[in-house]
Amino acid sequence: MVRRSGDQEVPAGQAENPEAVARQICLRMLTAAPRTRAQLADALRRRGVPAEAAEAVLGRFGEVKLIDDAAFAAAWVETRHHGKGLSGRALAAELAHRGVPPEDIEAAIGRLDSRQEIATARGLVARRLASTRGQPLNARTRRLTGMLARKGYSPAIAYRVVREALEQEGIDPAATGVDLDDPPEAETDLHFTQW
Repeated sequence: MVRRSGDQEVPAGQAENPEAVARQICLRMLTAAPRTRAQLADALRRRGVPAEAAEAVLGRFGEVKLIDDAAFAAAWVETRHHGKGLSGRALAAELAHRGVPPEDIEAAIGRLDSRQEIATARGLVARRLASTRGQPLNARTRRLTGMLARKGYSPAIAYRVVREALEQEGIDPAATGVDLDDPPEAETDLHFTQW
């Protein structure tokens, strides 16, 4: 006989054992994709698993490394930076949203150095640059810096990388009236991401 517990089907007899229910929920979630401790704890809380049972299961899973937020963060940074081109700032926000502890976020983001981030930003601009040819310089600049801003790059990096890319095309932005040497101030950084 099968009884339902939250969203999960639980074999009869296990419904009385909240730790067995918690183990089953966590194993199913971890089979689908890696998860953080906070994500699993949230899922257990939503499914009505008592806090003591959830903590016992999460603690045991942590001991045997089925849950490892530091490894999750390192893998997340590696794949999302190289795959999507996200900056350290954007990656830190994503990891914080997933409940990764600040020290694990800092360690994972610390593996990215500024040269690597700038190289990634240059690659993103190089791939997008050709699609902006024929547009007014102001529009090209907005599109390219906006794309970098959405990926979490600071205005200073975005303006620098776009200026370099345009100069490699033989365009002098300053000569055409576009000032890429003076990025928006930090307090206007939020507006920068809305371009």
